[in-house]
Amino acid sequence: MKEFDLYEPMRVWLENYLHDKYKKDEVIVIDAHSERLDRVLRKYDIVHDVATGIDIQIDVLGIVKSKTGFKLFFIEAKKTSLTLRDLGQLWAYCKLIDPEEAFLLTSADLGSLNKILNIYKREDLLDFGDGKRIKKMKIAVWNVKTNSPDASTMIPKI
Repeated sequence: MKEFDLYEPMRVWLENYLHDKYKKDEVIVIDAHSERLDRVLRKYDIVHDVATGIDIQIDVLGIVKSKTGFKLFFIEAKKTSLTLRDLGQLWAYCKLIDPEEAFLLTSADLGSLNKILNIYKREDLLDFGDGKRIKKMKIAVWNVKTNSPDASTMIPKI
């Protein structure tokens, strides 16, 4: 299995997740891995100044548009054991763009992040946000049989 093979099932999962959560709003979920975020957003008439000209590529991008604005949702997909580098990549995107939610999902295992997050209890490494409201990136193993995150591996627990 290639990482690319994870994008479509993750896209479908995120679309269902967002439709359940934002029943009255327009939900758009796309495989955006091959294009810069600013260009993808422009296609949907969204301008996000921080993203402009910065090489950010989100594997699966969710957009929820309402009358008052928009919210972004990120999934970074991995097919290998997770590392601090993987977490750092998503953390940097989150600190710059401040999505509503962000997921780091792997079809392998939590890798070295298991020790950091479950043994040393360093969930503070998942924090991002504008300072007024702290949000946490969510990390989990992707179950390829059910095409959804394995809830028992989700950090933090939802």
